[in-house]
Amino acid sequence: MDIATLALVHAVLEERGIRRAAKVSGRPPASVSAALKRFEAAIAVPLVRRERGNLVPTLEAQSRMADLAAANEAIQSLLRPATTSDPRPEPPRSNSFQSPPSSPQRGEGGPKGRMRGRQAVNVPNRPLIASLRSALLPAGEKRESIANAHILCSIPSISLTALERFVSVARSGSIRGAAKTSATGQPQLTRQMNDLERDLGYTLMIRSPSGITCTAEGLAAIPVIENLLDIWRRLSRASGDRFRRAAATWRFGSVMPLGPESEIARMLAALTAKWHRARPRQPLFVSSTTADELIAGLKNRRFDVVLLDLETFPSEFEGGLISRTPLALAGHPSLFAKHGDDIAALLQANPIAVPSLKSGLRQQAAHFIEAALTEQERNRLTLTEVDSIPVILNLVMDHGYLSVLPESSAARFRNPPAMHRLGPDYMQSLSLAWQKNALSRQVAEAMLGMMLAEQTSGIAVDPD
Repeated sequence: MDIATLALVHAVLEERGIRRAAKVSGRPPASVSAALKRFEAAIAVPLVRRERGNLVPTLEAQSRMADLAAANEAIQSLLRPATTSDPRPEPPRSNSFQSPPSSPQRGEGGPKGRMRGRQAVNVPNRPLIASLRSALLPAGEKRESIANAHILCSIPSISLTALERFVSVARSGSIRGAAKTSATGQPQLTRQMNDLERDLGYTLMIRSPSGITCTAEGLAAIPVIENLLDIWRRLSRASGDRFRRAAATWRFGSVMPLGPESEIARMLAALTAKWHRARPRQPLFVSSTTADELIAGLKNRRFDVVLLDLETFPSEFEGGLISRTPLALAGHPSLFAKHGDDIAALLQANPIAVPSLKSGLRQQAAHFIEAALTEQERNRLTLTEVDSIPVILNLVMDHGYLSVLPESSAARFRNPPAMHRLGPDYMQSLSLAWQKNALSRQVAEAMLGMMLAEQTSGIAVDPD
């Protein structure tokens, strides 16, 4: 991990977007996006999710904002050391600077070794960029905007390992001693310290034949670096724990159950209870969402096995059909009493609650409505999309809505709605799908045996 990545991730979460963070930092959006992905991979937690083209911080990200803000503050302190009364001249802080001269260490003598510490590096004119970007801000905010953008623009990619090794060198009093402690070659460590001073833009240590002495800036940097390293250890330690848990956890995704009495809810409860007894050292994570999101989660391996309300699924997966349940048009009994068998009139006279198009149940409802009504009649319908089956049930029972629901599941409720069966062409199909490999197939078969009391093995696999 490096300080530029930490600062850019903080900017993404603060600005609520990669492009906005890129504008503030003066870096390409691709670089900012790559930094976010590196950080998420390092801590094993997604920090953002996309909603209608916008990035929204996850709850995990919000819980880490305090640490990221503290890390960003430490990085700013590290790059802007406090001025001291030290009579030694500071390296220039203009558009170019030189690393301070140092005594050649073993393996670095000769002209090339001496020239390495004096190599000039050009830095873009970041204050001008920041000034232009803050031109439209209120006058009171311009100074702070310029300072923050300048820091973000000029943050070098200094690794936390390099900072940790500087602390080790400072505490040991010599590069040779620190090299032995860290099992690092002395020439390599010398180059790393030279590069660190060059990237920071100020001198950390004064070399001499008797060892090294920290400058005032170097001494001031040590507690800042130690604080930054502590912050990163908290984040990485938590990610290590999560990784160990995730490595043993099987992740099962399912379409949303109709309610506690529904077929899906009963199967998921049976699976959870039996899995815990059979495999106590392999936790099971169960999550419910829409069919589209389940397929996407199976593709990116967020789920190992998924239960879909679809009869067919992408051929890149294995799986099989579990059950087919008749669908019915559900509503308050008074609505059916008013319209009788005139389904077209019933649909046009009342609002209809349906899941979003990401759901297999919605696809079946759309087919039924298309067959029952003309295009002009469909255009006059009142459709309300709700990706929550319990909410849909409440709309049906208490607010005069219609909906298309699995007949057997809706009939189990204490006060079931009135229902009109749609016919053999409209069914809720439940299928189990998994990745094409032997281990996933074995686990899926075990899960199916636990979900269905009467079936303990064997799944019909899609020949595709």
